[in-house]
Amino acid sequence: MEGVATHPDTLRARLEDRADLLEATRLRYRALRGMLNAFFWRDRVRANLELMREVALAQPEVDATLAAVGRRAAAEGWPRELAPVRLLEEVRHLREEVTRGVERRLAPGEPPDSLGAALLRLEEEVLNTGPLLGRRVWARAVEVLPRNLPELRAVCAAAEVFERVFKRPTSEGALPFNTAEAEELCRALPLAEAALRALWERLDHFDESGRVRVFLQRRVRRAPVRAPRSGPELLLHAAFWHDVARERLGELLEARLAPVEAREAEVPELLVWLAASESAPDTRLAAGGAFGEGRAGLFELAAELARLSRERPVGVWNEEAAWARLWGAALRARSEAGPDVERVREALHLFIRLRGQARTPARLFSPDRAALPSRDVGADVKELPELVQAARAVARPGG
Repeated sequence: MEGVATHPDTLRARLEDRADLLEATRLRYRALRGMLNAFFWRDRVRANLELMREVALAQPEVDATLAAVGRRAAAEGWPRELAPVRLLEEVRHLREEVTRGVERRLAPGEPPDSLGAALLRLEEEVLNTGPLLGRRVWARAVEVLPRNLPELRAVCAAAEVFERVFKRPTSEGALPFNTAEAEELCRALPLAEAALRALWERLDHFDESGRVRVFLQRRVRRAPVRAPRSGPELLLHAAFWHDVARERLGELLEARLAPVEAREAEVPELLVWLAASESAPDTRLAAGGAFGEGRAGLFELAAELARLSRERPVGVWNEEAAWARLWGAALRARSEAGPDVERVREALHLFIRLRGQARTPARLFSPDRAALPSRDVGADVKELPELVQAARAVARPGG
């Protein structure tokens, strides 16, 4: 059996980071006990909602630590006069006092099943009562949006990705992100949208007048000019960069995939594929996720049409390889139907009518820079592979 440890430093070393957690909890409990026992306790709690929420969120870990350390102290016979044991007993005592204080301040009803749940319920009751003497809108926003809200932390983590990717300068025509960053964006977008939705719903819940939401939404599109500090500033900063990301990604998808319109569920896989195909144009869009084989081929076809419609790229560029990729994508998409397919057919028919200049990429949407063909080629063709063949025929020098 393990020997009894009698030196406080030895005990603390064996507790590892549990001792730091218990010391931090002791300080939080003392502050919370003082707030709950104050005469104007609601005002004190309202001014320190972040502290109360911090205690609530840490409570499951604190409870587990108290139980584990208590069992170990009893099993090993730790002397009661040593500092780590006194710390354990004091935290236990403070926890009981805080529990009684919360129960005394809660409205009558079924008691919560844990101290953490009781603290969160008390937070909701305090916010629902509103300030005693009235507050300005911004002060109310600070109350309702403490900085340690999990949703606020989540949206700020997502906003860090958006700001890093879209704030830096990018060469004209180049993607603003690489494959790894595309995967980060795919994770950050749904995280930000869910967190923002929860934060706006929280504002609606605690501010029935709607003044706080209107006040903040009027400021969402203002570019941040300083580092955010309060909860509302963090929300505005994150919402601004989320809007920037959505706008830039919408423009990017339209420029690279028009006339095919990407659905919301398709965007993550498309971003990763576009980033990968930036350096490796032969990269295929895998089917089986958000879309089937035919739709994946349709996106490949649209992306290749977009590449052909730009100015000739700088450096080595193989036009024959581009037309081969276009043909392969058309074969893959030949079974597709619907509005997107019709728009792609129209784009190919437009190219056939307004063919590009010899030995240059096709200007699909630049009629003023295209020459009229000598004959009406492909007017009756409807299948995508045959349309691609007709388009290639008129793009040849002298075609």
